[in-house]
Amino acid sequence: MAVFFTGFPGFLGSAVVERLVGRGEEVTCLVQSKYRRKAEARADRIDGPGSVELVEGDVTEDDLGLGVAYERLQAETDELFHLAAVYDLAVDREVGMAVNVEGTRNVLDFAEGCDLDRFHYVSTCYVSGRYEGRFGADDLVEGQRFNNHYETTKHLAEVAVQDRMDAGLPATVYRPAIVVGDSDTGATQKYDGPYYLLRWLLRQPSVATVNTVAGAGDCGINVVPRDFVVDAIEALSEREEAVGEVYQLCDPDPLTVSEMVDVLAEATDRRVVQVPLPKCLAKGALERLPGAQRLTGIEPATIDYFDHPTRYDCERTQEALADADVACPPFASYVDAMVSFVREHPEVTPDAMT
Repeated sequence: MAVFFTGFPGFLGSAVVERLVGRGEEVTCLVQSKYRRKAEARADRIDGPGSVELVEGDVTEDDLGLGVAYERLQAETDELFHLAAVYDLAVDREVGMAVNVEGTRNVLDFAEGCDLDRFHYVSTCYVSGRYEGRFGADDLVEGQRFNNHYETTKHLAEVAVQDRMDAGLPATVYRPAIVVGDSDTGATQKYDGPYYLLRWLLRQPSVATVNTVAGAGDCGINVVPRDFVVDAIEALSEREEAVGEVYQLCDPDPLTVSEMVDVLAEATDRRVVQVPLPKCLAKGALERLPGAQRLTGIEPATIDYFDHPTRYDCERTQEALADADVACPPFASYVDAMVSFVREHPEVTPDAMT
């Protein structure tokens, strides 16, 4: 099977390519020139019966930057995985539209010229925006409002994918929740999401203060480890019955914000005093007070997820994976691995690949 792949050498993409090579696929990865060396180093570490070929290009270009190789690669491609995106809550609209939306449309146009068995698209649960209530795999355009340009552009990108699915493109959509490191090793490529809070706690003495959003203590924060997401994609990508489906890869029983703070406090050996603040104050202080973001290391956009009103339905995913021994582990079962990795790797940053 010849696979065309975007999103390598990204955090999820690297792990998915490793699985594809392990099952014997010949994988051609579209790589931006600025990440060529990193991609080569990562590809050299991948071993298996399959192979990895790197081609330079860019999803934001009409021909993906492939030039004369465009039609040849279309003719050779049997399966396509599209993971390339800007995974950054603070992304500005122009960049998000160029990479997440127009980039996805360009990859879809490439796919139209292939004789594809399947198009695999990695979206996000947060296409939900701030939908109030239970959000299922069949929900997408529900009149919701969005927290940031990341959510908006990923939503528009999935709309584009589902439009092509309705027109006959054989595709599967995967929606991960907030992805953190590996549940066994804690390894991750960047510190964002829950890591902002984790690193804040590690910088504090034995007693730490955490500002939460007033009245939002029962709101859930849905976190999944990378290996669960990759295990799920690997299993579902091999199943013919997954064509035409959307799968939400999330924790069926997520912790509330207050519970997550408590779990992180125990794992970091800190006694935490939670101080509820009005959201406008909690977020506004980070945005407007000189040095506040640098001092705390917390991205202001993260505060919007401390009172997130959406609950994610993953029954379809659980049913599909029931016989594959793939299930999302509870956060408390791997938080120690996360903490150990952060302690041992202070050089990792929150910066996204763009």
